[in-house]
Amino acid sequence: MATASDPSVEQLNRESAKLEAEARKLLAEASKLSAEQLKLSAERSKLETETVILPRTMIFQAMLATAALLGAGAAIAKLFFP
Repeated sequence: MATASDPSVEQLNRESAKLEAEARKLLAEASKLSAEQLKLSAERSKLETETVILPRTMIFQAMLATAALLGAGAAIAKLFFP
């Protein structure tokens, strides 16, 4: 019957170093993903703010355009129908 030999200390140290490197790699990836999540969250907040502001500015611009058209219409009417 064949028996499995116990791993040597060097093999255990290499395996331990591999596992530690893998753990550091995973921690770095988790940090990167966390930073990306924060970036996307900030971008979402910015877009929400712009969405709230946009209708107000659009209404103001529409009122200005209406006033300009009414003013132009009044000037043309005054010109042709004194």
